[in-house]
Amino acid sequence: MSDLTKNPDLRSREKVDDYFGDWKWREGLSELMVPIVGRLYRHGVHIMVYGQSLVNASPIEIMKAHRFVRQIEGNELSELETFPLLDRLSSMDLPDCEIDLGELTMRCPFFDDLPENPDTIDQYLIDQLDLTGITSKRPSEPKDIVLYGFGRIGRLLARMLVQTTGPGNYFRLRAVVVRKGSENDLVKRASLLRRDSVHGRFIGTIRVDLENELLVVNGNPVKFIYAASPSEVEYQKFGINNPIVIDNTGIWRDEQTLSKHIDCGASNVILTAPAKGDIRNIVFGVNDEALTQSDRIISAASCTTNAIVPVLKIISDNFGIENGHIETVHSYTNDQNLIDNYHTGDRRGRSAPLNMVITSTGAVKAVAKAIPELKDKLTGNAIRVPTPNVSLAVLVLNLQNKVNKDGLNQFLKTSAFTSKYREIIGYTNSPEAVSTDFYSSPFATIIDSQATIAEGNQVTLYCWYDNEYGYSKQVLNLTKKVASIQLPRFPLAIDDSV
Repeated sequence: MSDLTKNPDLRSREKVDDYFGDWKWREGLSELMVPIVGRLYRHGVHIMVYGQSLVNASPIEIMKAHRFVRQIEGNELSELETFPLLDRLSSMDLPDCEIDLGELTMRCPFFDDLPENPDTIDQYLIDQLDLTGITSKRPSEPKDIVLYGFGRIGRLLARMLVQTTGPGNYFRLRAVVVRKGSENDLVKRASLLRRDSVHGRFIGTIRVDLENELLVVNGNPVKFIYAASPSEVEYQKFGINNPIVIDNTGIWRDEQTLSKHIDCGASNVILTAPAKGDIRNIVFGVNDEALTQSDRIISAASCTTNAIVPVLKIISDNFGIENGHIETVHSYTNDQNLIDNYHTGDRRGRSAPLNMVITSTGAVKAVAKAIPELKDKLTGNAIRVPTPNVSLAVLVLNLQNKVNKDGLNQFLKTSAFTSKYREIIGYTNSPEAVSTDFYSSPFATIIDSQATIAEGNQVTLYCWYDNEYGYSKQVLNLTKKVASIQLPRFPLAIDDSV
């Protein structure tokens, strides 16, 4: 254990509070955490704090993650509390897994009086990381991944894939398929991957290999294949075997056209748009258990569907939904015009940065595919607004059971932080939260508890979602599922029935 935590005077909660003002002290502990988190991750153990990953985080980012707990528990976690647990975790023989250090610390029975005896901490960790009946799953060799398309979602997925390879034996981003735009196409693609006006600079290195048409991203060679359609690609020709193809183009959305990826050597296809026909629409964390080996072509549905389905599911299961309306306030997208010009769609020809634009959404119809009991119970519409990212879903619901605001918010908070939905549902109680606060949020949806309205059987919920990053994280989670990568998360959910 580090010398910084050996002083007995710093072990009680009262003493911890005394030292909260010592910013440099906490920064020092955060600096010690960085190599431990990295070392654990290289051995397949992913450390986070209430869903926020600490992998590749700077000391300041680790401190911010600790401060975030104030929104959940009402008080701030100190590194003096989390470091002893992390320090002992680093000496344990752990399987590939995810460990939420925030939850682990807050559940600790001796939280208010951290013991000096490491054996006591070890026993607590052994109890919390009980592996009875729990197994980690991963492929025997890294699964090849191909991105078909390199737009907003494709580039975010590329970032995530190369940054979340774990010990290096989960998956590999092998190729990107695009139409060639110009002679310096690869240089431009590298620039777009390196810099993003919304999500910031890529944390890593990118080298352009023009001779071999590669981008070497964090040491990972990614082949760029130029083709106009899936039928023009032969993956084995590039040494890519049975890849999972993530189609980000939205051009091909039915089984007949998407099966061309299969014909070219893909083992599975994941569409990042609502599918047509009988293709399964899967919202990770809600109905992904329905997947079978025969589902070789699936859809990850839309960003809005992924945002509203988890909340509708927990409300439906626990309070019952008679009917309702969902209004989506959605950031403008590339399918709108920057200035007024001809567009095949209604209203979308008008300038996106200058107008609020009423449009339709298929997200509500897609809800029934994930939650069959809500078929024909919901209506929906959308408004495109002049912001580049982050959207808001307003759920106006009539319930079968009466609720009040405090009780409903407490239920939503528990669902977000300790239930089986904690990976996909976020929660905020900040009275100052606005859309830009949710840039690059990893959650499919974030419940704004301050805006909750509940009166008898009628409730209105406001759910933020990063329609780019949060959705891409859902696609990544679904890709891991298809690749047979399953990492248990500790501590286990408190109420798995929620």
